[in-house]
Amino acid sequence: MFSIFKKELWSYFGTLGAYIIALVFILINSLFLWFFDTDFNVFSIGTASLNSFFVLAPWALMFLIPALTMKSIAEEEQNGTLLWLFSQPVSVLSIVIGKYLAVLLLVLFALFFTVVYVYTVYMISMPEGNIDLGIIFSGYIGLFFLSAAFVSIGIFSSSLVKNQVMAFIIGIFFCFFCFFGFENLASYNLLGNLDYVLQRIGFYQHYISFTKGIVDTRDLGYFIFVVFLFMLFSVQLIKRKK
Repeated sequence: MFSIFKKELWSYFGTLGAYIIALVFILINSLFLWFFDTDFNVFSIGTASLNSFFVLAPWALMFLIPALTMKSIAEEEQNGTLLWLFSQPVSVLSIVIGKYLAVLLLVLFALFFTVVYVYTVYMISMPEGNIDLGIIFSGYIGLFFLSAAFVSIGIFSSSLVKNQVMAFIIGIFFCFFCFFGFENLASYNLLGNLDYVLQRIGFYQHYISFTKGIVDTRDLGYFIFVVFLFMLFSVQLIKRKK
């Protein structure tokens, strides 16, 4: 597993790829938070908080993470190197976990640089430092677990098809549907009392709790279960290829 993890990590950090990805993520969020005249602009809102960032970040990650994971398995299969991996003394589970951890670390690398947003909001608040660091901290915990779930979905999508572009499109679809699809379906009130169950199946309600400063073990357990489930699916799909 460690050899796979190290190989994948080097493929990102050994080139400009990791740094470009982090830069793009920072740039997109910065434009909406500080420059574009939208409802997400911190200055337009007039409140020293990072609520806008925690609303924007999942949508950026929804595209960024499938772009990172699309080559994880699909490229290996397309190039024929997946067969070579099968011939090595490494289990399918180790292959999946190694690739998963490498992408997750890269996402954390991109999130790390958003700490500058915390510092900026801290400095511009009146009086200085008048911000709720507890809510910000719990929001970052939520982003981490949401990212972990998105990465597992991305690896699963890459395991489904050989084509990287298709893996990217499928990854975006699954991430969007899991994050907002269930929530949107429940909003139509078609199932009565079951609408609440439908909401709890999706990511949105579990993630939004973190942005309110609530770190609930049930939400943590939910995301851990989702990661485990999609990783299990990925392992089974790759075993079929083997």
